[in-house]
Formats: sequence, structure tokens, C-alpha cells
Amino acid sequence: MHRRFADRVAFFVIYIKEAHPEDGWVLESNRSEGIAVLDPTTEPQRGLVAQVCATKLALTIPVLLDGPDDAVAAHYGGWPDRLYLIGKDGRITFQGGEGPFGFKPEELEAAIELELGPA
Repeated sequence: MHRRFADRVAFFVIYIKEAHPEDGWVLESNRSEGIAVLDPTTEPQRGLVAQVCATKLALTIPVLLDGPDDAVAAHYGGWPDRLYLIGKDGRITFQGGEGPFGFKPEELEAAIELELGPA
């Protein structure tokens, strides 16, 4: 989807509060994959964790950071993950369901097609 629309849509990943930190809700599957991070409490710490995440996942989409106050996640209801489309007018034109079960990229793709109109 990013490759298909990159010339007409700005895509971003916003790294929010760590979902499964060692000092929180630990997942054994994370440990078995060598993922073990403390919940970042400062912007530099969060930036470092986000950078490692982006590198390990080989993300090609720019990553932005929510601050340690989690204001973006609180405002947009982004935890644990959620898809949004901001329209040409700066308003939210699509808000996906809460992840992981509401994480449906095909719905975002349809919303992008609708927003852009005929090619």
C-alpha cells in the first residue's frame, strides 16, 4: 500500500507507549525472540527503542515518536495499534478499529482510494 500510494499520501508510523515492556505486561514470545526492553520514560529512551524496532522490522515508512506523556496515544486511542487517514482538509477521514483484531489495512486502502478519487 505504501509503495502504491507513496507519491500521493504521506505515510508515518507513530511509535507510542511500549506494549510489552519488561517492567509491565511481559510476553514470553518477546523473550524467545530476544525482545526485552524497559518501558522508556524519556524521549531519548523512547527514540532509541523505536529506532531498534524500526531497524529490526526493516520499516521503510518514517517513524515519529509520541512523547513520554503519551498524548498522541491518548488523543487518538492508538494503543496497541490503529490505522488513521488524515484527509486533504486535515480532518480524520478514516479511523480503523483497535488492534490487533481491528487492524485491517484493506479498510485503510479503501479509504485512501475514496479520498484520492479517480486516478
